[in-house]
Amino acid sequence: MNLKVGDKAPNFEAKIQDGSSIKLSDYLGKKVVLYFYPKDNTPGCTAQSCNLRDNYDSLLKQGYIVLGVSTDTEKSHVKFINKFELPFDLIADPDKMVHNLYGTWAEKQTFGRKYMGTVRTTFLISETGLIEEIISKVNTKNHTSQFIN
Repeated sequence: MNLKVGDKAPNFEAKIQDGSSIKLSDYLGKKVVLYFYPKDNTPGCTAQSCNLRDNYDSLLKQGYIVLGVSTDTEKSHVKFINKFELPFDLIADPDKMVHNLYGTWAEKQTFGRKYMGTVRTTFLISETGLIEEIISKVNTKNHTSQFIN
């Protein structure tokens, strides 16, 4: 799916780290930072998640909630959250259902080798459920500065 700014963000129901289910529609009325990242406890993903953690109070003040999405399990997410004291929920998407809705599971290439994987992308979703911004060139160490002042 090729989503663009102005599109309605696809709704989904998925499990977070504690095994409970959430729906994107639960967050109507709030701005959502929905960030897709490849893997818990890897350097770039840790830098990105910790940058969001370090700026979490600013994000809250601007009305944002943060949801991370990877193909890792709930158990992996619990360890990642505890290790880095992440104050937001992480969606476990091992079946890639949410990834497929947002077009973030795609062919990638490293050192000439092609494989399927998560394309690191952040979607900023408005209070009304519309996509306000899509960040496809994520600066993992300074990610929050890409969308707030």
